[in-house]
Amino acid sequence: MNSMATNPAAALEFALQVERFYAGLMLAADHGKDAESSLGGKLLYAGQLDADASALLVAASIAGAASLAVSADAAAGKQAMRDGVVDFLVNSLDEALRILKNEIRKRTTVAVCVVQDNKADFARLLLGRGVLPDLLPVRSAPAPEFAAFLSQCARPVMAIHPSKNQVLLAWSVAEAPAQWLPKLDALAFDCLCSDVSSAGTSARRWLRLSPCYLGRMMQGLRLLRCDEIAAARFRNQVQEQVERGEIGISVEIQTMNGDRLQISNFAPATR
Repeated sequence: MNSMATNPAAALEFALQVERFYAGLMLAADHGKDAESSLGGKLLYAGQLDADASALLVAASIAGAASLAVSADAAAGKQAMRDGVVDFLVNSLDEALRILKNEIRKRTTVAVCVVQDNKADFARLLLGRGVLPDLLPVRSAPAPEFAAFLSQCARPVMAIHPSKNQVLLAWSVAEAPAQWLPKLDALAFDCLCSDVSSAGTSARRWLRLSPCYLGRMMQGLRLLRCDEIAAARFRNQVQEQVERGEIGISVEIQTMNGDRLQISNFAPATR
């Protein structure tokens, strides 16, 4: 995997895939009394470390799950560490399980990748150790190696695009993102506060935590899935605060709804 920090287009596509997997994970979550930690204590097995698995690992970290992947390519694993995709790169399942058991017990997030030449045997190793993942990726069809896990009630996770009633917002600033993006994030968070549904809870969690995991690759840009009412409220508040001089920088907001793209640019008045 090449570093995404120097490839903005690749970084954006990766972030979009992370967001779709996050939506799938939160759909699979059991939203109980504490929806914010609904995936705490859960284990995701992502399989072979490739582009999709990397996006899924980041999404799992944002969603609060512990996650595990395997790679025959140590260099790819090291790049994933540099990109912030995984927290630990280890050489054996025993090492991985020591880390995972501790973090799962505490219901905290961690992503571990095991470097192993024979990836095909890794699922059998997990089964032999009595490791039963709670969550598994399912693409067009379940991987054969996942069959035993799925038969024991592991939940399938798919990348989910926004529904007809949802939009994807992206906002960026012309300069000084460290100064102005937190203010814009706070505005977006306020626009979501009236949504008490599980979708609203998931959106607030994404807004709060995704910059921590995507910050290295997505400097100066934010993504958020929300309903059209929240999106319109956010655009209006940004426009008002730019016009009043409370936001002293040019802001671009993209609103994506299916194939439709609306771009709004707000710039401070020149004096």
